[in-house]
Amino acid sequence: MTTHASANGIDLAYESFGSPDGRPLLLIMGLGAQLIHWDDDLCTALADQGHHVVRFDNRDAGLSTHFHEAGVPDFRGAAPYLLDDMADDAAGLMDALGWPAAHVMGASMGGMIAQTLAVRHPERVLTLTSIMSTTGPAVAPPTEAAGAVLFGAPPADREAVLAQALKTWSVIGSPGYEMDRERVLRLAGLAFDRCFDPPGTARQLAAIMASGDRTEGLAAVKVPTLVVHGEDDQLVPVEGGRATAAAIEGAELLTFPGMGHDLPRPLWPEIVAAVTRLTSRV
Repeated sequence: MTTHASANGIDLAYESFGSPDGRPLLLIMGLGAQLIHWDDDLCTALADQGHHVVRFDNRDAGLSTHFHEAGVPDFRGAAPYLLDDMADDAAGLMDALGWPAAHVMGASMGGMIAQTLAVRHPERVLTLTSIMSTTGPAVAPPTEAAGAVLFGAPPADREAVLAQALKTWSVIGSPGYEMDRERVLRLAGLAFDRCFDPPGTARQLAAIMASGDRTEGLAAVKVPTLVVHGEDDQLVPVEGGRATAAAIEGAELLTFPGMGHDLPRPLWPEIVAAVTRLTSRV
């Protein structure tokens, strides 16, 4: 069931899995994605390993606050907000949940937010898991094909959204694993029905581009860290994961051949086990 919390001056929609007595694990999703893109079965698998899992919609996504008044960014002036603000949103949600600190796991832009949270609020992060992310917009830029998908004109209606989803994941998904067309279409339709806001995604992208490089700040991160990346990621090539692991002393780097910019179901057991080993250390 979706719940709403006031956090950092905005409204954030979230859902939870597992016992409230479990190890707190905050999941942060990526660009234009919603909490539903953390698969229910993956969240349940994490909860079954003793985590109290919370997934949420970032600002400008899903059922959380949207900054409609900011319009569409032109990427030349100041961004409406930065990843700093999105990290503060996550800290505010932790306040609302009554979590003094939590294990934090982010994917893609969510990994950038998780990294920023660890830099800005080190006392709030018990462990950090950064998945298919990078240290800054100039590190591991997308391939030409992935960039065309990322920066292309947004679809105009539900049918076009579903068609675009299949095209997108055929480009940036995992070439070593068969695409689950039914799941892609189901999630794309559900995401459209929950919220369709291309300008919101553009504002999130502007935040990424305006937030600069985190390498220097990440050098101060001392919490146990896991970096997960696909070796065949076209949207954020594996060099982004390697740069993240190199920036954080003692970070573990876990890469998978055949994995692109998604989380193939066959890899879930190994990823869940690695995250569980990490969180069990604290």
